[in-house]
Amino acid sequence: MARTRLFFATDVHGSEACFLKFLNASRVYKADVMILSGDLSGKLLVPIIEREDGSFETTFMGTHRVVNNDKRIELERLVSKVGSYPYAVSRYEYDELLLRRDRVSGIFEGLIRERLKRWVTLAEERLRGSPAEHYVSGGNDDFPWVDEMLRKSRVFVNGEGEAVRIRGGNEMITCGWSNPTPWDTPRETSEDDLSVRISKIAEKVESMDRCIFNLHAPPRNSDLDICQRLTEELKPIFVGGQPELFSAGSQAVRDCIDSYKPMLGLHGHIHESRGVTQIGRTLCVNPGSEYAETILRGVVLDLESNKVRSHIFTSG
Repeated sequence: MARTRLFFATDVHGSEACFLKFLNASRVYKADVMILSGDLSGKLLVPIIEREDGSFETTFMGTHRVVNNDKRIELERLVSKVGSYPYAVSRYEYDELLLRRDRVSGIFEGLIRERLKRWVTLAEERLRGSPAEHYVSGGNDDFPWVDEMLRKSRVFVNGEGEAVRIRGGNEMITCGWSNPTPWDTPRETSEDDLSVRISKIAEKVESMDRCIFNLHAPPRNSDLDICQRLTEELKPIFVGGQPELFSAGSQAVRDCIDSYKPMLGLHGHIHESRGVTQIGRTLCVNPGSEYAETILRGVVLDLESNKVRSHIFTSG
């Protein structure tokens, strides 16, 4: 019986390096189906401030840097490589932005849009003629307009809110929404609403025993959702000198997996919880994320009809 090889990665968060690696991954891993799911957008705007002498300064990754104009482009590439958004401003403009946080939000969203648009264009150049199918969708950190931008692509398929049939005949549903987080991100909602969202998509599935649940949030209490607990001020909590850990996954996702019993669950969201677990008949995986280190974490899965024959985690 023919097998389908699937490569899954998630949470690149604006990293130029990780996205470029994803574009090359189908050849590297000889994959038939490529999935990049959840949180395409970066998290940080980095102002690069022009000084009176024509040099530029910024504080990035805990280091204060001063560079001349010739090195500014190199600095901007470094910032972009690890997922942040460089923004060159004069000292006067920077001081104005400190007083106008609403303008900062608009600039940040514009930079996210600009980078994603460039990514889609680059993908259409690089992947034209590729034998692999490429499914790309958003996560809780992505604005709703990300869906429309992806749907305009000629090489990416955005399955958000849909049940699609992938190469090999398996079905896949996609939901990039998450349960509530401390950061009030664009696509998070209550557990009750998340359950309704997933169920509405699952109702479109014809053969659940061959179905893949591509759900950004991991199931609660699955070992794919362990992270450090934070205070209301978003500061890490320590107990006895050790970080206090807890399960931050979604109960709705867990309940839907228990109820529908799909073949495979693909998850992300909790970057530090790379792993695999079995929930009933469903194999669930979270490849984790190290986008800030420019490492593309992924997992290669060989599918055969209604079974996952093998899986192996990747790092590159």
